[in-house]
Amino acid sequence: MTPSLTSSYLLRVLAWHSLLLLLLLIGSRVTHALEPGALLLGGVFMGLNFGLLSVGIRWVLSPTASRKKQRLGMALLSVKLLLFLGLVSALFFRMNLDGVSFVVGVSSLLVASIIGTLTSGSSFSST
Repeated sequence: MTPSLTSSYLLRVLAWHSLLLLLLLIGSRVTHALEPGALLLGGVFMGLNFGLLSVGIRWVLSPTASRKKQRLGMALLSVKLLLFLGLVSALFFRMNLDGVSFVVGVSSLLVASIIGTLTSGSSFSST
């Protein structure tokens, strides 16, 4: 497993994601530019998605994983995909969410992963 996919990296990204989400929530309360509920929902949505994806990928790609664990990982990834697509559809069609605020919450995970990579202290070279 590459250093960028270790548990410490995943925890670092989730910690940065939580911090960014908290700062965005505080900023949205002060400026009234974003809807806090949709912002938080987008951030929590991506945090859960990222966590489940990392578990499923780790189970499927682990060199020591048994066939049963690989199948369970593939099933988890399939169920996760269907659940999250259904959840997003339900959120936007059944609830009156601010799409921009939701997307800002979702995008905070991307920013957190960039910060987590840049602060990891590992080299970008392939040696």
